[in-house]
Amino acid sequence: MSRINKSRQVAEIVKCGKDPVYFFNNYAKIQHPVRGLIKFDTYPFQDDCVKTFISERFSIILKSRQLGMSTLSAAYAVWMTLFQRDKNVLIIATKLSVAQNFITKVKTMIRGLPKWLVLPEIVTNNKQLIEFSHGSSIKAIPTSDDAGRSEALSLLIIDEAAFVRNFDELWMGLYPTISTGGRVIILSTPNGVGGQYYKLYTDAAAGLNEFKGIKLPWDIHPERDQEWFNKTTKNLSDRQISQEYLCDFASSGETFLSSNDIEWVRQICRPPRERTGFDMNVWIWEYPLSEHNYIMTADISRGDSKDFSTFHIIDVSEGECVAEYKGKIPPDRFAELLSEFGLKYNKALLCPENNSYGYATILKLKELQYPKLYHKKRKALYIGDYVPPKETDLAGFTTSGKTRNLILTKLEEVLRNKQVKIYSTRFYDELKTFTWSGNRARAMRGYNDDLIISFAIGMWLYDASEGYSVNSKDLNDAMLKGMKMVRKTYDDMPSAILEGRPHSAQSRDPRMNPDANNNKKINISSEWNNKLKIMKDHDWLLK
Repeated sequence: MSRINKSRQVAEIVKCGKDPVYFFNNYAKIQHPVRGLIKFDTYPFQDDCVKTFISERFSIILKSRQLGMSTLSAAYAVWMTLFQRDKNVLIIATKLSVAQNFITKVKTMIRGLPKWLVLPEIVTNNKQLIEFSHGSSIKAIPTSDDAGRSEALSLLIIDEAAFVRNFDELWMGLYPTISTGGRVIILSTPNGVGGQYYKLYTDAAAGLNEFKGIKLPWDIHPERDQEWFNKTTKNLSDRQISQEYLCDFASSGETFLSSNDIEWVRQICRPPRERTGFDMNVWIWEYPLSEHNYIMTADISRGDSKDFSTFHIIDVSEGECVAEYKGKIPPDRFAELLSEFGLKYNKALLCPENNSYGYATILKLKELQYPKLYHKKRKALYIGDYVPPKETDLAGFTTSGKTRNLILTKLEEVLRNKQVKIYSTRFYDELKTFTWSGNRARAMRGYNDDLIISFAIGMWLYDASEGYSVNSKDLNDAMLKGMKMVRKTYDDMPSAILEGRPHSAQSRDPRMNPDANNNKKINISSEWNNKLKIMKDHDWLLK
């Protein structure tokens, strides 16, 4: 803009102070990596974001790469501190170099302005802080446990929040700093499902918190087309593309399962036919059939902690999960619940985890004389109709670092090959937040993996029982030669067991089976028909 007289300068100052978009497009300059210092011409989607920054106290942005949102945030901070007194702006970045780069952008814009437009003097100017004579300031810092806690903020900007370590704790400390009326802009590319940023954004999208959610995929930029996208992403992995350009939470993180496998689980999810149990947390998709065999596995917690006790009942005749539980229940009561539903499902082979609180559950199952518990004895495995309490330490599944890896590997194989169906949305939700942390797969901070562990034990037991896996067939055959069957029967079996005979196909709850033809199903594989006959002839053989 050419030289202008005093009265025009005053008019321009007033206009810029009222309208940040006008200020950006007429006076702000930015550093282009190729073209050098250029005029900051904003795009319509950026103008819309600025309007949201002004109208909403809380803004959260899910964005693609290379949309200029960090630059826009820096420009907004410059506008606020130049034209308003006593405004304290804090930018939190993932590391020191990123924080310093933010301040560099701020300085570039200020240096490019006409001198008459920069009314306050700069009294402090270093790599992380700019202070003005009228009391406003812009400070940029890397993340730390106490970042920003002592500040009283007018504007808080958190860059790449999905990648900020311990963001949940950081946000808890930062929120009071803007409680007196300050504003917040949180922006990031996605970094998988789970975490504080994911929760804030998804809750914002659902209208469950104070934030206004803004989604900016790659094609919102008016100068980008499919040709640009193909060229830019041709050397990237699917996960990198999802993270950098597609704004896709599910596909962007280092999840234990691939995004395609997680999506398959989502697609087959359906509501349970019945919700039952004392807390209504037993979900049933199929009722027991007398001609089918079932296995039941469980992961056990204390009952009042952050973790849950869980079980799955798997129909090995059909290759599907027919019932599931997730709730908080004391270990002894959980044993009663396991016994109740295990008996209903044809005295399902029951394999609870025997670590920690699982021992109390197994003791109670012994007291209840549950007829078919999974046992391990030395190098041979057997199933007894009832085993005296003195052998309690042999019952159930022992989860160690080694066995945990084995069952999770089996879980991944089964779901990748779509060999067992599970219809639970609760299980699907856990899969989304079950990620790699170094060399260990685990639930993300603040989330649970109790259903995953229970079902993983089930998949290991299912494979050992069924031998369906082509990759593990030779191993299973070899292990069968070293196994033995030990069966113990008792004349004084409790009446509860005798009364727990499974329903036949004809006696199932008619409310859940209005059409008898629904009982006819297609088995997972024709090979299983032969294996089922062998199982019925020889009972259960386990590795």
